[in-house]
Parts: sequence; structure tokens; C-alpha cells
Amino acid sequence: MSAQPIDDPATLSAVNAAFDEYERALTTNDVAVLDALFWQSPHTLRYGATENLQGYDAIRAFRAARPGKGLMRTVIDRSITTFGEDFAVANITFSRAGEPRIGRQSQTWARFDGQWRVVAAHVSWMDPA
Repeated sequence: MSAQPIDDPATLSAVNAAFDEYERALTTNDVAVLDALFWQSPHTLRYGATENLQGYDAIRAFRAARPGKGLMRTVIDRSITTFGEDFAVANITFSRAGEPRIGRQSQTWARFDGQWRVVAAHVSWMDPA
């Protein structure tokens, strides 16, 4: 890997803003914004708690069919790291009311034409210790 800046402040700020937009859209079920934040490619992946989705169209169809209730969550821990000006990873742990398990979410973000997009995502649950 070439000498690219890790966590360049401007890049980190932009990815944090995109992640915040994603989180708002997710918890309010703003499907249009969620769709816009994912890379529109057959290479995009989303491995969820109960589904493995390959390609933007499959992810979009999943969102359109998903119930819009019970999406609120509390982020417990958040880690975002940028590599250069066009690549980042974002990881959180989260909780949901009434759910004893801890949720985990990992996202890979890439910048295309100046816009940050999720190119891969993984959501899973961890049983309490």
C-alpha cells in the first residue's frame, strides 16, 4: 500500500457525515436515502443477521420488503478509519430495546465521483456474555 494518510481530518469528517446520514435513514426507514448511500453495483454485498445479499438490486429489494418498525437502536461504540481519500471502514456495536444481544455492524465505504457509498456491509448479533 502506498503512503496514504490514515484518518486525514477532512476525509474522516466526510465519512462520519455519510455514516450519520446512513444511521438516520436506517432508524427512520428512509429507504430512498439508504438506497442512495449504497453503491449501485452487482458487486455490492450486504450480509445481514438473517440474509446474504449480493448486488445492489437484491439489497434494494430487501429494504423495500422489510417492515419499517423496530429499527431504532443505540450505538454503543463506533470506530471509523479512513485510508487515503477514497476508502474507509466503519464499525459499530449497538443495542435495541428488548433485545438482550449486542448488534455488530461493519461497513466498507468507497468514494466514487466525490460521493461516499457503502460497498460492503455485515450485520450480526452476539449473545450476551
